[in-house]
Amino acid sequence: MEQWISSATAHGLRAKAPKPISPARSAWTRCFRWATRHASVVVTSRSSPAPASAWHTHPLGQTLIVTSGLGWAQCEGGPIEEIRPGDVVWFPPGEKHWHGATAMTAMTHIAITESLNGKNVDWMEKVSDEQYGR
Repeated sequence: MEQWISSATAHGLRAKAPKPISPARSAWTRCFRWATRHASVVVTSRSSPAPASAWHTHPLGQTLIVTSGLGWAQCEGGPIEEIRPGDVVWFPPGEKHWHGATAMTAMTHIAITESLNGKNVDWMEKVSDEQYGR
């Protein structure tokens, strides 16, 4: 299996966890966009433990940078991988996958994608409890 998780610190990258929008919310997303050839999108996202995640793909791939907590990521047909602060995860274009917090611990990450023909994600079916390991 191709190595798709690497440590951000090994590449000199350091990321700080953002502050929550509201302490009352268990999940939030903050989105930043800038103009490039493919309209880049950077999202800071926090998911509570045991989130309702969905399988999805990205036409030009996705990079995650885990900034705090503990998470899981899985590519279709592969094992669930644990991801931790400092990990950088790359999902190639069209790779069906999901990611989110573990069953017991919240996770915050930065997600970087680019749009192709105005679209940066294709959402699919929800991750089942069985797939999630609940």
